[in-house]
Amino acid sequence: MRTQQWLEDLFTCIDARQTHAFVGFLREDASFRYGSNPDVHGRAAIAAFVDHVFTMFRASSHQLQRYWEPADCRIAQGVVTYTRLDDSKISLPFCNVLTMQDNLIARYEIFIDPTPLMAPG
Repeated sequence: MRTQQWLEDLFTCIDARQTHAFVGFLREDASFRYGSNPDVHGRAAIAAFVDHVFTMFRASSHQLQRYWEPADCRIAQGVVTYTRLDDSKISLPFCNVLTMQDNLIARYEIFIDPTPLMAPG
């Protein structure tokens, strides 16, 4: 599968809040970090963390702008638009670094400043 389509499928799962499908992209022993939060380890813990993050906003929509695939990584840069709980919207830049192993994500790092998401709309 082409990398762009694979990344778009990944973001579609996230935007649809399909946690079970999302963690299917991960190795069982994967690690995950969102912004400056501590790392979370293992599919079950990552699923619980992601489900918690989903409670902080009503919806999200990822727009992939660029991607790279060096060696064992997939790097995605783009903009995510969040619909806050008060229905206001905010768009934030992100860069995800996905370390791959056996065609699954071994380490998922989301470089984003989510602070504006929590600010009043």
